[in-house]
Amino acid sequence: MAAPVGVLALQGDFREHVQVLESLGVETLKVRTLEELDRCSGLVIPGGESTVIQKLAQNYGLFDPIQERIANGFPAFGTCAGLIMLAKEILDGIEGQRSFGGLDVSVRRNAFGNQLDSFEADLDFEGVSGSVHAAFIRAPIVERVGPEVQVLSKLSDGRIVGVRQGNLLGISFHPEVTGETRIHQLFLDIIRDAS
Repeated sequence: MAAPVGVLALQGDFREHVQVLESLGVETLKVRTLEELDRCSGLVIPGGESTVIQKLAQNYGLFDPIQERIANGFPAFGTCAGLIMLAKEILDGIEGQRSFGGLDVSVRRNAFGNQLDSFEADLDFEGVSGSVHAAFIRAPIVERVGPEVQVLSKLSDGRIVGVRQGNLLGISFHPEVTGETRIHQLFLDIIRDAS
């Protein structure tokens, strides 16, 4: 991979994503400026607080450029709050909340309750052999998928927690906190196929 993989480093658990990508032998770049974004082959949008990520991306002059790149096929991978930031519709967003968009899905924030209601589960995940051990921390859920969206993973009760549309990958959980690297590898494959 010629260009580094960017990790949006405004808020949230971006350091853990950098560690996973580096463990896979990939050059990474913490993205806080437009110049850094321009150097990247793809972008990981980490978990954190979606409203804070939005506000900081706007303050740093990154919101519109990221939104435009995603609309033009730029690979992006969102985990938890990052999934919310990639969703076309946020069902329970606060007033003025916006996302980068790109995934034709509707998501509900904190769908499982507060941090005390966090849990872990083993999931089947299309494109990954064997089960994925997933940590859900104040996680969103995908309640609607558009016709172009591929569902990659569901909970045992049928709720959708992993989706892909073109070069965009979005998941409700945090693989970076459980030592799971295969979903990041799947994103690296998306980047390679896109270049």
